[in-house]
Parts: sequence; C-alpha cells; structure tokens
Amino acid sequence: MSTGWIIALIVIVIVAAALAGAAAVSPRARGAVGGRGLKRRFGPEYERTVARHDGDTKAAERELTERLNKYGALHEHPLEPAERERYSARWAAAQERFVDSPDEAVADADRLLAELAGVRGFPDGTRYEEQLDALSVHHARHVHGYRRLHRAAHATDTGTSGSRASTEEMREAMLEARALFEDLMAPPRRQSAGPTEKTPRHAAGSAGQSRLPWAFHRQHVKGS
Repeated sequence: MSTGWIIALIVIVIVAAALAGAAAVSPRARGAVGGRGLKRRFGPEYERTVARHDGDTKAAERELTERLNKYGALHEHPLEPAERERYSARWAAAQERFVDSPDEAVADADRLLAELAGVRGFPDGTRYEEQLDALSVHHARHVHGYRRLHRAAHATDTGTSGSRASTEEMREAMLEARALFEDLMAPPRRQSAGPTEKTPRHAAGSAGQSRLPWAFHRQHVKGS
C-alpha cells in the first residue's frame, strides 16, 4: 500500500472518530433533543410552545433545542440563608398586600421574581424574554406562572379596562407564580442544604402558605 493511501486512511479514521465523539456529547445523543426527550425535559412548556407555533412541532422543537443549547449549562448560584429569609418575607408581604391592592401586589411579586432569578444566575429582569427562556430550561414545570404574573402586572399598567387583568386573574397568577418562587428559593439541585441553613426548601413554601392571608385563598379581596 502506497504512502498516499495510508495517509488517506488515517485521515478517514480521524474524521470518523471526531464525528462519533461529537455525536456522543450532542444533546440528541444524550436524549435531550427530539420529541420524547424535549417533552420529558420541558413538560407543559413543550405543549405551550407547540401551540404558539400553531401546531408546528418541528418549529417548536427547534426553538426548545435552541433554548437548551443556550442555557442548558447555566449554573444556578446558591442563596445565603439571610437572602432566603429576606426574599421569603418580601413574597409574604406581597401576598398580604394583595388583599387591599391586587395591582400593586402583582407588580411587587413580578419584580421580586425577576430580581430573584437574576440573583440565582439567570439573565437579569431587564431582559425578560431571555430570562424566561433560561428559566424554562431549568424550571420548566413552573415557568408559566411567572409568564402569567408578568402579563398580569403589565396589563394593569395599561390603564385600559379592556386589557386590564381582573382581580381573579391576578389572584390565580400569584398562586401559580408562587411555585416558581419556591423552586428558586430552594438550594441548587447539586447542592444540599447545609446544617447551618435556617431555611430549608420547605420553608420557602411555608413562608408563602402559612402566612398567606385567608382572603387570598377565599377570593375575599377588594374588587373581586
């Protein structure tokens, strides 16, 4: 065999090995890309994205794959115990405020979620769409609550009765968004709560539930 053929065979082997390695580390090879993998990863967010693309599954999957490629490696920063307590108190205050001023409470909660997500390492609240996309990759089960809350908060800014969110819509948005708040308050998935932390994961929920005004649950709010 001539030297030229030997060199050609070596090049072919190297290229084949490189392609195999790329396939091994690609999202598709890891099961992250493709209908089933994306459905598992994004859950209800997958169906919402398909619906937004008018049933075009391929277009929806391209969008979700782009989100995954862009934000999949994002590292969530831990919260200090003092930060966790402060955010818990602010969320509870927003819920209590809802009884007398739903508009202001929803706006407070929207700003709080944007700030908390930024502190955890997601794009900051001034880049809402980017922040939402990143959150959908890591908190897909609960991100829609933030979307509803944000819409309700900004609908109240329009001053037009036709597009202003109703009190019931704002109440439901607050309740749904609380799930994302509790998720963001929890320690990062790779980090377990240390013995010195005063506020373990369940405390975020208790701050929102045990201190939740009874009127917030029973819809006895002003303007309802």
